[in-house]
Formats: sequence, C-alpha cells, structure tokens
Amino acid sequence: MPVSHMFISGRVQGVGFRYFVARLASKYSVCGFVRNLANGDVEVYAEGEEKELDEFRSKVKTGPSHALVVRVAENGVPIMSSNFKSFDILEDE
Repeated sequence: MPVSHMFISGRVQGVGFRYFVARLASKYSVCGFVRNLANGDVEVYAEGEEKELDEFRSKVKTGPSHALVVRVAENGVPIMSSNFKSFDILEDE
C-alpha cells in the first residue's frame, strides 16, 4: 500500500493543523497518524490507496487557513511493522 511520511514546517502548531489532517484522513480513507514535534514541525504518516493518498497529501501541504506551511519534507518509506487500521492524533513528541 502506498505511504507518505511528511514533516511540515512553518506556523503549523497551535492552529488546528492536526485536527485538519485527521479530518482529511477520514475524508480520504487514509490510515496513520499526525503529531506535533518538539522542534515546532508536524509529522504526518499516512497509508492509503494511491489516488486518495495523493489528494490527501495535496491538501495537507496547504494546511488549514490559519496555518502557514513553509516547507514539506516527504518520503515514501513505510514505518516498520506499520499496520494502521485508523488515523490517530498522537501525543506531542
């Protein structure tokens, strides 16, 4: 299954970014997680069907209206033993 592992930088904490991503994941039937990182970035790991995952990634890279996405670092390397059944907002790093 295709995966996307993104690290989003900019004004992405304290603006509802994680909840925005979780709603998108539900809309596009994507599994994985989102969490705030200690350095101020947001980490997103997503698995899904290729078309839905592409749409999801495109929207995540824009973010909600109060966010300002400056940079997105992305790779498609699966996390070992990933077998996500849902999309979760994890505790901050």
